[in-house]
Amino acid sequence: MMEHKTQRVLLKLSGEALMGDGVAIDSRFLHWLALEIKAVHDLGVQLALVVGGGNIFRGMSSGAVAMERSSADHMGMLATVINALALQNALERIGVPVRVQSAITMPQVAESYIHRKAMRHLEKGRVVVFAAGTGNPYFTTDTAASLRAAEIHADLLLKATKVDGVYSADPKKDPSAQRFTELTFAEVLAKDLRVMDLTAITLCQDNQIPVTVFSIYEEGALAAIVRGENRGTRIGVN
Repeated sequence: MMEHKTQRVLLKLSGEALMGDGVAIDSRFLHWLALEIKAVHDLGVQLALVVGGGNIFRGMSSGAVAMERSSADHMGMLATVINALALQNALERIGVPVRVQSAITMPQVAESYIHRKAMRHLEKGRVVVFAAGTGNPYFTTDTAASLRAAEIHADLLLKATKVDGVYSADPKKDPSAQRFTELTFAEVLAKDLRVMDLTAITLCQDNQIPVTVFSIYEEGALAAIVRGENRGTRIGVN
């Protein structure tokens, strides 16, 4: 039996996190990331992932300016499927059982998203990677992560970023920027901190799902947070 309280976690990864120097998916980082995820899986935690597609194509990117929004967003959703399959392969290579579920039906490469089936996979100790966002245009993968977290009754949503938490300003541009250790959802909205988009934050707030924002590049941080250690910025109702 686990001694820590966190038993089911949803991890949101950006597609950009998978990028290497000049390549869309850095195989060395992908292997390192898989080991970080395995450390959480080995704790007995039920783990789901949502990954973005910005390393390949983003519906709101400059490359999509001349495109109809719905088509561009669907292209972005397909990019997330590529990343999900890459994560599946990396995890399976180190012995972690994985299932990819896609919000867009493509049975040759992934299961279709079915809530009850996803729950069953989690209960059996399989990592579930949710791909293709919500399956609808005009919604971000942050919103997809919040939605899936609510659907699987996650104890915690982990938002992996390039920085070690939420700051009052961009720390790369403003050296005086303050890092917050704790925030409420109300403070995030009032301060317009743009941790996630408004829909995603509101979903977490309404369903009382705490969010921890942390650096994906900090070795051991993922497992440490799940064990209850203070890393990054914790966002909660109170």
